[in-house]
Amino acid sequence: MELIITEKDNAARRIADILSGGTYDSSRENGVNVYEWGGKRCVGLSGHVVGVDFPSEYSDWRDVEPVELIDASIEKTATKENIVATLRILSRKATRVTIATDYDREGELIGKEAYDIVREVDEEVPIRRVRFSSITENEVQDAFDEPDELDFDLAAAGEARQIIDLVWGAALTRFLSLSAGQLGNDFISVGRVQSPTLKLMVDREREIEAFDPEDYWELVADVAKGEEAFEAQYFYRDEDGNEAERVWEEAVAEDVFETLSQRNTATVVDVNRRTRTDSPPAPFNTTQFIRAASALGYSAKRAMSIAEDLYTAGYITYPRTDNTVYPDDLDPEELLDDFVGHPTLGESAESLLEADEIEPTEGDEETTDHPPIHPTGEIPSRGDVSDDEWEVFELVVRRFYATVAEAAIWEHLKVVAEVADHRLKANGKRLDKAGYHDVYPYFSTTENYVPDVSEGEEITITDVELEDKQTQPPRRYGQSRLIETMEDMGIGTKSTRHETIQKLYDRGYIESDPPRPTKLAMAVVEAAENYADRVVSEDMTAQLEQDMDAIASGEAGLEDVTDESREMLAEIFANLADSRDEIGDHLRKSLKDDKRLGPCPECGEDLLVRRSRHGSYFIGCDGYPDCENTLPLPSTGKPLILDEECADHGLNEVKMLAGRQTFVHGCPLCKAEDAGEGPVLGDCPECGDEHGGELAVKTLQSGSRLVGCTRYPDCEYSLPLPRRGEIEVTEEYCGEHDLPELVIHSGDEPWELGCPICNYQEFQARESESGSDLESLDGVGAKTVEKLAAAGIESLDDLTEADPDSIADDVDGISADRIRNWQASA
Repeated sequence: MELIITEKDNAARRIADILSGGTYDSSRENGVNVYEWGGKRCVGLSGHVVGVDFPSEYSDWRDVEPVELIDASIEKTATKENIVATLRILSRKATRVTIATDYDREGELIGKEAYDIVREVDEEVPIRRVRFSSITENEVQDAFDEPDELDFDLAAAGEARQIIDLVWGAALTRFLSLSAGQLGNDFISVGRVQSPTLKLMVDREREIEAFDPEDYWELVADVAKGEEAFEAQYFYRDEDGNEAERVWEEAVAEDVFETLSQRNTATVVDVNRRTRTDSPPAPFNTTQFIRAASALGYSAKRAMSIAEDLYTAGYITYPRTDNTVYPDDLDPEELLDDFVGHPTLGESAESLLEADEIEPTEGDEETTDHPPIHPTGEIPSRGDVSDDEWEVFELVVRRFYATVAEAAIWEHLKVVAEVADHRLKANGKRLDKAGYHDVYPYFSTTENYVPDVSEGEEITITDVELEDKQTQPPRRYGQSRLIETMEDMGIGTKSTRHETIQKLYDRGYIESDPPRPTKLAMAVVEAAENYADRVVSEDMTAQLEQDMDAIASGEAGLEDVTDESREMLAEIFANLADSRDEIGDHLRKSLKDDKRLGPCPECGEDLLVRRSRHGSYFIGCDGYPDCENTLPLPSTGKPLILDEECADHGLNEVKMLAGRQTFVHGCPLCKAEDAGEGPVLGDCPECGDEHGGELAVKTLQSGSRLVGCTRYPDCEYSLPLPRRGEIEVTEEYCGEHDLPELVIHSGDEPWELGCPICNYQEFQARESESGSDLESLDGVGAKTVEKLAAAGIESLDDLTEADPDSIADDVDGISADRIRNWQASA
């Protein structure tokens, strides 16, 4: 019996389907799916099933000094015991083992972990390795026809990263957390890669805060040639002879404005025409894919999660790659042929195939592990994938189209006109040949019309505006720009950069999008700069990345590199030891600054955002237990304290971050004061006949709204209402429930909610059709339900009883904080 081991269950199912021709049988062993056909069994891991950790005697934070972790021994333990047990059982019956994990450093290490488990059971069984860049029939069959050996050097590089990240992260995390007295789930996390990444954002935030704006003026004129109107801008030559539009002295700007305003015409003194070739983009590597997906509204983490699902399903190639040059064996015409006739993508493919010659573009980076990200030629139907997955799939397809399309041609026309001794310029551009823009509609093709004029011609000045402006601070890094910067500086890898950013969000170091560092982040970076600047140095982490590359190429050994990193960390701790109290005070103050809303109206102490032991958020007084004043927050989302203050109460307003459901909650005290019962709608269907209960519109202190029984808490009957919008109680009544119909006025179009009972029954029916009550939660779709089910979460009850951190470990792309939000909503 041959045992095939893949990195994840969905990859195992896909490979079993390909190799068996769809004839495999499925069974369960220790809760793990096993696919069997023709003397073969295929099983999927769950990423790493073995982890590195310190021995148990180092687990008590209070009894072990953080510095002791630097030279502590490292042991490997099973993190997914049921999968490890299944692997051992299947290995005893195997006559050959094939490792088919992803082909990168991480995948090679996961394969090595499986190799070691098999070897513990059987020292003689042949073990081979297969590698592929897409899970398609041809590639998988070819890979199994030409197996290779496991790359132990590449796996050792991955193991070195594990050990270094464990030692650095654990030792520094414990030191800072203990110094600040911040233990439990709210510990202060530090990491070898995340710390220099955080410093990038903190440095940018410092630039923004220190920015001193300067005033300047610009002059714009509305001009016309006959009936053809266009816009022209005043410019002058600066000291270096360059064209400049910004006027830095108000008196000069006003003088130019007065001159231009007094004239009715300007004389054209220069006309310049040119064409510009707009070359198609290079193929997608990981970083450029994330950048393009970001423009569509996807976070780096979300974009990669979708891409990995599309890869596993066989629709695109492996999404973790630095390569921007297609391999020689890629036939663009053959791949385009696969899309001919498709209702959405076929027309573009057909137009590209009409070209006399198809020559793909190339980028600057050529590697041999994986090709650039491109479609495989297998096309999902719209019912096979979610809307987000289709949008990302189409992005990848159209990027491939763009790389084999012709260049675009722009025509540019620059007109310079003179008024007295002042000059105006108008820059027109027209897309003369659309080229790749016809098949890749993600870049701007905005044109600017300027009519054809001749030198010496008079044009009419119809209006002149003097605009006073200020210079703007540098912009915060967006996620995609941050990943590009990390790549340029050698921080992290293509496989880990998006995960590093997500960790910074999860740990409360950054918030909003584009990400903004919190006060805690500023404090951690300041503490590191003052007492251990190598912790946030990109040079340090880039050097370690180079060392791990040397392991992968066989030029260095695992122990040599890990020992060197331990020595480096020991030097850092020598500088930290005498500064523990100062660092702790600094961090404690910053932790409180991130949570402060303003003064408590009852005692004057600070009101802070707090979290209950159940994971939900609320506002509590810092004077507790002497002052027990609290205010509720909505159950949906994670609170972000805004800079805007409530004029009535002096409290900062709160925004609830909940993905696409994000909303501004406002002042929590205002919401609490607005709470109460509104109009009565009719009899309560549960207790009206017996006890006289009535249904009324209610607003809760958390800002939520509902239709509920006036006898609450004796009667808990309630129906949800939208959080925002004015509620209109109409004179139209529901014939079935004898309740007035409601209309919600929010935005341009009113929402005719109708009878609240009918509305809720329709909602329940839709949820029933969707197949899972989990989909009633914000951000949970069919794919997420599948992932949760694989982790044993099949209902709202399962979710509320589960441990968030355990689920996050088992399910890719879902953080513990997100799970806690779902639990609170459930």
